[in-house]
Amino acid sequence: MRAIALPSGWKLFTVLAGLTLLMTAVVLASHPLGSDGLRSAIRATARSSFALFLMTFLASTLVALLPGPSSRRVLRERRFLGLAFAFSHTVHGLLIYRYAQHFPELFWAGRTATSSLPGSIGYLFLLLLALTSFKPSMRLLGGRAWKALHSTGMWVLAGVFCLSFYKRIPMGGWYPLAFALMFTAIALKLTAKLALHKRRNATALS
Repeated sequence: MRAIALPSGWKLFTVLAGLTLLMTAVVLASHPLGSDGLRSAIRATARSSFALFLMTFLASTLVALLPGPSSRRVLRERRFLGLAFAFSHTVHGLLIYRYAQHFPELFWAGRTATSSLPGSIGYLFLLLLALTSFKPSMRLLGGRAWKALHSTGMWVLAGVFCLSFYKRIPMGGWYPLAFALMFTAIALKLTAKLALHKRRNATALS
């Protein structure tokens, strides 16, 4: 019996983007026209974006801590997982924009320009990371600058997610779990970096 070939590369991106659009359409269709449907779709795309971000953020960490075919596959597909995350979060942002347009009194309740600043910075880095995920822009930036941008961008996005979930812990729901997952992911990544640094030092000394 032949194993089912899992999609990879652009096929993987297409599948994930299609699933994001399908999920959004189903959520909107399952609610009457109004604010409830948009809020539900915003929450759904926030979760899909977070799941895709976690896989992208932890790709190299999984290889370092849990080496094996599965973790190496995630690392190979990191670029396309990242682009799928960018797509999902773009849909999320468009839904928020539509919500703000149609229900400004609900959107701005308890919200200020300052409180929206971390999210705006996150979207700026998301745009930069997405635009520089293609070979021409990689060559234009150069290896060192590209690596610095993507490393910084991923940490900024991790910080934005962590802060966003932390502020919403009192709301209950999935936010305490999301914060715990993001905090654990950051701890795991730092642990893997420390382990790799020690391994390199030990190799150099030997």
